[in-house]
Amino acid sequence: MKSRERSTGEPGGGAAQDHQYVHGYSVRESERLKDQAQTLTELLHQDTRYPAGSRVLEAGCGIGAQTAILARNSPGAAITSVDISPDSLRRAEERIRQEGITNVTFRQGDIFRLPFAPGSFDHVFVCFVLEHLPDPVGALEKLRPLLKEGGTITVIEGDHGSAYFHPDDADARQAIGCLIDLQQRMGGNALIGRQLHPLLAVAGYTGISVSPRMVYVDASRPDLAEGFTRLTFTAMVEGVAAEVRKEGLMDPAAWERGIAALNRSAEPDGVFCYTFFKATARAGEIPCRSP
Repeated sequence: MKSRERSTGEPGGGAAQDHQYVHGYSVRESERLKDQAQTLTELLHQDTRYPAGSRVLEAGCGIGAQTAILARNSPGAAITSVDISPDSLRRAEERIRQEGITNVTFRQGDIFRLPFAPGSFDHVFVCFVLEHLPDPVGALEKLRPLLKEGGTITVIEGDHGSAYFHPDDADARQAIGCLIDLQQRMGGNALIGRQLHPLLAVAGYTGISVSPRMVYVDASRPDLAEGFTRLTFTAMVEGVAAEVRKEGLMDPAAWERGIAALNRSAEPDGVFCYTFFKATARAGEIPCRSP
């Protein structure tokens, strides 16, 4: 997070604003994103499947962690994955080609100024992008005209305020709060999952449906304890340690106790819960936003 990046979603997203990606751009963060995508495939993506011949825009593909899942679920669809970062696009394309996927085309582009004509796509897919944008409604408004009449948008976001765990721990809750605070300072919103319905409504979409997708982890789900509690969520919080120290947001010893407590919830007698929100909607007329 030393450099200034204009980012949405994964590293190198597609937004115009001069904005930092709160989780950074390290190799470990790339690995965390891959772990997250693989762990959550069934929960988040099993019901996202597009018909053969349909044109799909993935806005803010980052390093392609979600792209591979999207393409495998809809092998007959033509997917265009867009990102503002050439480096992220290169890594995404390498990943897709290594997996033998052939129905994805990559384009560099700014989510607020995409080079596509109105009605170019049947569907738009946006995953873990809006949480990093200062103007998520503006981004949704820019995407809406790219859909043909009756086209759909799918939006997936998390909500860090939904995390709870056993044994409960005040330091762990404060550590999560530090991440929420840092993201807010950078212009994002780590609590955006709960807001998807009103955001889509204000942006002019209709037929909005939002479904909560809870990750529940206990001793009967050891794969999730490792793949989600440790390698996805706790790793995400731990990844902002340097910024937390720099900003003086939390006593270092308390921070270490908080991270240890989050890892503790992945033990056989621990429990961890987190909720994602998945929204689908159709293109509608754009209303006038209040000043």
